[in-house]
Amino acid sequence: MSETTDTGRLKRAIQQMPEDVARDLDGRGLRDAYDARPTCQRNDYLAWIGRAKRAPTREKRISQMLAELEAGDVYMKMAWGGDML
Repeated sequence: MSETTDTGRLKRAIQQMPEDVARDLDGRGLRDAYDARPTCQRNDYLAWIGRAKRAPTREKRISQMLAELEAGDVYMKMAWGGDML
């Protein structure tokens, strides 16, 4: 799993990739898009998904992450580009 790349600079706990999220990324062909995001974004997505208290909320958050990765220029409903780091 790719969530451990460049983790030395993260101040928050490192999140492990849940199996269902990994399956969704691979199933939609978005693993490369996920891996291309900065470590902090990948970690934040997983923490945000993990904090959902109800299954419908969790599914909505996973769907949002997948849609943003598919769009390529959005992160947490904000404009984003790889050159904005």
